[in-house]
Amino acid sequence: MKKNLPTLILFFALLIAWQAIAMGINAAYILPTPIQILRRLWELREPLFTVHLPATMSITFIGLAISIVLGLALAIIMDMNETVRRALYPLVIASQTIPTTAIAPLFVLWFGYTIWSKVLVAILMTFFPITITVYDGFQSTKREMEELMISFHASKMDIFLKLKLPNALPYFFSAIKMAVPISIIGAAIGEWLGAQSGLGYFSKRMMTQLDGASVFAPIVLLSAVAMAIVAVINIAERLTVPWRKEL
Repeated sequence: MKKNLPTLILFFALLIAWQAIAMGINAAYILPTPIQILRRLWELREPLFTVHLPATMSITFIGLAISIVLGLALAIIMDMNETVRRALYPLVIASQTIPTTAIAPLFVLWFGYTIWSKVLVAILMTFFPITITVYDGFQSTKREMEELMISFHASKMDIFLKLKLPNALPYFFSAIKMAVPISIIGAAIGEWLGAQSGLGYFSKRMMTQLDGASVFAPIVLLSAVAMAIVAVINIAERLTVPWRKEL
């Protein structure tokens, strides 16, 4: 409790400030109060939790899973082959210069309002941090440790599995914790630009009705879900990488 006390104090201070500012403006269609948002979230719980949240989470998890596989594969290939790294690294960087809001409508044109047009947006936004962070984890392995294993006639596979992979695990979990909220944002952007369900779609629809509380309710829900997923990843990290605090 003492460890989380500063976070709780700051959180409630921000909520109080938000409540005071929103009450001062007195225009709920522009800035609703937190109480109004929570009330609307409860009133809309059935469509949000049974229809729109599952739609957004399915896009998020599919996109994240593909990004993890793609990012890990690219990181391993770049670590093992310098020539491939020089060829792929600029392309990976260039992929992040593509404006998401510009390419997402094209995905809708190519794949229609199916789930894959939104999944591609999530992949485009998340595979980069996973690839680069895990690759940096492989590269951070101490050269002296590699030379020691080579002196014991360890193969490249032994060095990778017993030295580089454990060394990159903390970086992998950091990448996943970054990718989760980005993937949720990507899913919401895809839904905002073209969808028939999902929290992004619902927020956009409520905006046309000038219902500020209903616009913010899906955003608050997405934030809460993202924090819950990151908390689960933190628990998995502590169980899988107990030595991280020693790094």
